[in-house]
Amino acid sequence: MSTTIRLTRMGRKKRPFYRLVVTDSRTRRDGAFIANLGFYNPFADPLEVSLHDEEIVAWLKKGATTSPTAHSLIRSEGILYRWELMRQGLAKDEVDAKVAAWKVDSTNRAEAKVKNKVVAAAKAKEADIKAKQEAEKKAAAEAAAEAAAAKAAKAAEEAAAAAEAVEAEGDAEEAPAEEIGSGEES
Repeated sequence: MSTTIRLTRMGRKKRPFYRLVVTDSRTRRDGAFIANLGFYNPFADPLEVSLHDEEIVAWLKKGATTSPTAHSLIRSEGILYRWELMRQGLAKDEVDAKVAAWKVDSTNRAEAKVKNKVVAAAKAKEADIKAKQEAEKKAAAEAAAEAAAAKAAKAAEEAAAAAEAVEAEGDAEEAPAEEIGSGEES
């Protein structure tokens, strides 16, 4: 019989909780299982993962395969690294030391990743603020340009109206002189 290490779904509707189990590869997802190897709770913050390292390694030694999701969980917890070191023939003390160093390094990488996300979020927020300020400056400049254009248009209209008024006065002054002059000739 071929065995598989995979997740089985537990929990209520829309709130899944998973167990990592060893099962016959032919059984259904939530069917009978041979051994319980731990659990995974994706809704906890941070994620809850509790795995039985020694049992998982024992099942891997027996030839159990892993599902893709179970493989990623086992990998993220460092169990696959432990298994690979054991397969290379290292002593238990050396394996424990290397796994401990890997976990410290993994923790540091995770903390750096979180720190980088925080810094990136701060930079994005700063960039948004600068973009808003530039947009406000641009809008203010456009409003000032529109006001200046409106003022210039109004001044041009007033000048045109004044010029028309001057022309009208000039035409009015010339018209009676022509009328008087045309009346004298007759």
